[in-house]
Amino acid sequence: MNRYRVESDVLGKVRVDRDAYYGPETQRAINNFGISGVRVPMEIFVSYAILKKAAAAANLKVGRLDSRRSSAISRACNFVIRRELDENFPIDIFQAGAGTCINMNVNEVIANKAIEILGGKRGDYALVNPNDHVNMSQSTNDTMPSALHIAVYSEIGTGLLPSLKALESELQKKTSEFRNITKLGRTHLQDAVPMTLGQEFSGYRWAVTNSIDMISVARKRLLKLPLGGTAVGNSVNAGREFSKHFISGIRKMTGADFRIADNRFVLMQQRLEELAVSDSLKETATAIGKIANDLRLLNSGPRGGLGEISLPEIMPGSSIMPGKINPSIPEMVGMVCQRVIGSCASVTESANAGQLEINVFTPVIAYELMFSIKSLSNCADTFAKRCIAGITPNKEAIRKKLEMDLSIATSLNPYIGYAKASRIARQAYKEGKSIKQVCIELGILDRKTLERILDPELVANGAEERH
Repeated sequence: MNRYRVESDVLGKVRVDRDAYYGPETQRAINNFGISGVRVPMEIFVSYAILKKAAAAANLKVGRLDSRRSSAISRACNFVIRRELDENFPIDIFQAGAGTCINMNVNEVIANKAIEILGGKRGDYALVNPNDHVNMSQSTNDTMPSALHIAVYSEIGTGLLPSLKALESELQKKTSEFRNITKLGRTHLQDAVPMTLGQEFSGYRWAVTNSIDMISVARKRLLKLPLGGTAVGNSVNAGREFSKHFISGIRKMTGADFRIADNRFVLMQQRLEELAVSDSLKETATAIGKIANDLRLLNSGPRGGLGEISLPEIMPGSSIMPGKINPSIPEMVGMVCQRVIGSCASVTESANAGQLEINVFTPVIAYELMFSIKSLSNCADTFAKRCIAGITPNKEAIRKKLEMDLSIATSLNPYIGYAKASRIARQAYKEGKSIKQVCIELGILDRKTLERILDPELVANGAEERH
C-alpha cells in the first residue's frame, strides 16, 4: 500500500504521509526545517485550537461560514484540545518566521479532521479548506501572538504560580521554625553582626513573594489580544462583529478575561507583553538561584565548611569518595535558573529584532517562554518538596561560631566609638579570644553593660531599640 498521498499547494505537488492529518505546508516545514529536533510546545497548538474553534463559531454568527462546516471544525478542534492528535504537530521550533508554519499546521490538521467528520477523505479540501474555512477572518500575524498569550497565561496560572506559592509556603514555615536560632550574619563572606536563621530565611521567602507579585502583574498584560487584526492590524477580511464574537468565545472557553487590545497594531509590531513576562521570569530565576547558592554555602562541609544547616540527603554524591553527599537539589536549581536567564536573553534579542508590522522571531519567543515557565514550575516544586521542607539547623555548629563572633564589636560603637571598638576586635582576633573577654580584661565598660550590649540574641532582634 502507498505510504503517501499527494497534495498540492502554490509551489506544486507534495507527498504527505497518508496517515497524517497535516497537509502540504506542514510537510514542507518538516522537509525544510529539520534543525534542532525540538518541537513547538503542544500548549501553543492547544491554544491555537481554542482560537480556531472560537473563530468558527464567530464566522457562523456573522454569516460567513455555514453551520455544517462550523460544527465540523469545532468538533475537530476538540480533538486537538484534548491532546488526541499530538503526533500531527511535528514541526521544529526553528522555522519560517512569524509562526506561519505553526498556524498552517493547525489549519491543516483541523481541516482534515473536519473532513473526516463530514465523511470525506483527508486532502479533500473542497469540503473544508485550511485557508478558506479554518483560517477564515484570521492571519498568522494576529493569531500567533494571541495563541502565545493564551498559552503563557494558562501555563503561568496552572503551573508556575502554584509551584512558587508552595515554595513560598515552605520558606515561611522555616522562617517561623528558625526564628529563635541566633547565628552569625555574613557580608563579603566575612563574619557580620548576629541575626537569626529565621531572619535569613525570611529574606528568601520575601524574594519568592516579590517574584510571584511581579509575574502576576506581567501575566495580566497577556489578557490583551490583537484578534481580528488579521495581516497588519487593520482587520482586512474581518469585521467588528466578528471580533466581538471571536473574543467572546475565547473568554468562554478559557474562563479568563481576555479582551481585544485598544490598539491591535502595537501587539502585532511588538512583543512587549511577552518581554514583561520574560523579565519577571528572569528576576524569579535570579532570586531562586541566589537562594540555592546560599543553601549550598550554609550546608557546606560537613566538617570543612559552614555546616550551619543540613539539607535532605537524596542521593550519593560521588563515584569515588565513599559516603559523600552533595547538595543535589540546589545544584539542579542553579542549572535551571542559569538556563532560564539565558532563555530570557533570547526573548529580549528576539523582541528587539522585529521589523515593521510583525515580529518574525515569535516562534523562538514562544519556545523560550514556555520552556522557562515549565522549567521554573518543576524546579520550584522540587525545591520546595525535596529540599526546603527537610532542612534542619545544626545548632551546635551555629553556637560555636557565634561564641567567637568578632563583628559583635559593632555594638560597642555607641559607647566607645568605632576606632576603639576596631582595636578591640583586632586584639580579640589575634589572641583568639571573644570580644567580651577582651573588654573585661581591658576594663571596657562594666560587666552588666557588656552582658547586655554583647548579647547576640538581643543584637539579632534589634539592638537599636535598646539605646
